[in-house]
Amino acid sequence: MMASPQKRNLAICLLLAVVTLALYSPAFGHPFIFNYDDDIYVNNNAHVKAGLTWETVRWALTSTESSNWHPVTWLSHALDCVLHGLNPHGHHVTNVLLHVLNVVLLFLLLVRATGAAGRSFLVAALFAVHPFNVESVAWIAERKNVLSTFFFLLTLGAYGWYALKPSIKRYAAVAALFVLALASKPMVVTLPCVLLLLDYWPLRRIRGWNQFNPETAFPVPQAPLSRLVLEKLPLLALSAADCAVTFFAQRSGGAMRLVLPLGVRLENAVYAYAMYVWKAFWPAWLAVFYPHPGATLAVWRLALAALFLFAVSVLVWWQRAVRPYLIVGWLWFLGTLVPVIGLVQVGEQAIADRYAYVPLIGIFVVAVWGAADLADSRQLSFRSRAKAAAIVLAILSLFTIDQLRYWRSAVDLWAHAVDVTKDSFLGEEDLGAALLATDRYAEAMPHFQKAVKLRPSDPGPHLNLAGDLALGDRPREAVLEYETAIPLTSDPEMRLSAYTTLGRLYSNLGDYAKARASYQQALRIDPQKASAREGLAKVELSDAIRNAVETPSGEAYLRLGQLFQQEGRAPEARAAYEQALQLSPKLGEARKALDVLSQQSK
Repeated sequence: MMASPQKRNLAICLLLAVVTLALYSPAFGHPFIFNYDDDIYVNNNAHVKAGLTWETVRWALTSTESSNWHPVTWLSHALDCVLHGLNPHGHHVTNVLLHVLNVVLLFLLLVRATGAAGRSFLVAALFAVHPFNVESVAWIAERKNVLSTFFFLLTLGAYGWYALKPSIKRYAAVAALFVLALASKPMVVTLPCVLLLLDYWPLRRIRGWNQFNPETAFPVPQAPLSRLVLEKLPLLALSAADCAVTFFAQRSGGAMRLVLPLGVRLENAVYAYAMYVWKAFWPAWLAVFYPHPGATLAVWRLALAALFLFAVSVLVWWQRAVRPYLIVGWLWFLGTLVPVIGLVQVGEQAIADRYAYVPLIGIFVVAVWGAADLADSRQLSFRSRAKAAAIVLAILSLFTIDQLRYWRSAVDLWAHAVDVTKDSFLGEEDLGAALLATDRYAEAMPHFQKAVKLRPSDPGPHLNLAGDLALGDRPREAVLEYETAIPLTSDPEMRLSAYTTLGRLYSNLGDYAKARASYQQALRIDPQKASAREGLAKVELSDAIRNAVETPSGEAYLRLGQLFQQEGRAPEARAAYEQALQLSPKLGEARKALDVLSQQSK
């Protein structure tokens, strides 16, 4: 007896959920990645750690911290802190559960719109197990990706509900869910264009565009293309507003510091599109960071990528009438990547695994529907199809299991990134920082040195190397690196930290003049910097002691007494004043200070 479609779909949803949960369960035991945004989003974020207070809500709605406006994401992290505190286990569970929900939602949307349960299941299964998605799920700071996709898919579902019977009420539901998606991560700004693609296939809402099979599992009333475009204008306005806010946030947050010529950005965008497709079909050597090639991209690579994109685009256009899923899936992939393809360069990466989370759904649709049509033409049996699908899913699952293990620690993550990429400035720097955090100073040193070699004009590597040298008891070399780094940056926090540490190092080396000058520079940046004030006081005291010993005089001991008195060390101050009077009996200032101490002691 055949199961009803409802029972069949429920069984498939349960299967997808269980498999996805089991596959990603190792992530539950992983830590925060302290040196790659997890500290900014959770560990060191006072607002998030405070939980769901009114102040946190106000801050989340107005903050552009981390170069983004995504209040819903901030609030989800704050809720996790309420539920789990700073135990990373609970934060990882939330990410994985959101991915599970996205997998199930994707299946339900596809099967409802197309009626093809087998194909919809396979697309959702590929989305569930593909290793490209590990970064989005296993990285706590990338909560914004799985969360925005959750609302993105809910918006698509609401749009289908609206398309069945258009009304203001249903349209408002679409808009509200879209706002939540935008408020989770701005990458979903292309959603109105995605809706137009869905109008073409599988919804077939465009009147007069029925060149392909008119039968559909989801019959909706049709309308002229012009009306459907006008229908998207309010949503496009929301996208435009979010783009403006995001541009401001990223510009003010320093995320757009890497300035590359437009030609270089265009070349990398073409190459990046091809690389995303390549890694979709052969997901090896995935990394948390891929260095931008800049102007060094090989001409033959660019030409091959451009030829591939052109050939696929021609193919899907040629097949648009008989296989509409090809052009919809391909344009879904191309379009949803536009905000992060690098035309507006944000960050220093060439591509990023996390950016493929939504776009690859289009590639999966193309691959699955195309493979199914090919199997139909070859009249392959269900058993043969099932075996082929099982093999593909098993291989991808093994890749995912392997990729997950690199998220066990910051050292594993960055060591792998350095291994599988070439000349990764950020990889070397962050691997060094991860090793430094585990007190592996000697192992960190060559990575900081490599980062300095790769980016000699960047202050960060010099500062990291200087810190490692200082911890490794090589203060003179550390001083040289700090002195090199300071002129390279105008960032007040970097300069403040560098000058304060320089003061301590010079003080330990006995160069009190340079130590004093360093602390004074730090206090010019922040007069309230406690460590700089304390350091300067210690330098002044040490210098005064040395002067009093080397060239004893009444004035030298008077100065020493004053410094001891400022430190609250009354006995030492009294002894210094008495010595000052012995050397200069007529030194009235020392006599008055001694009298004040005597009065205070009574």
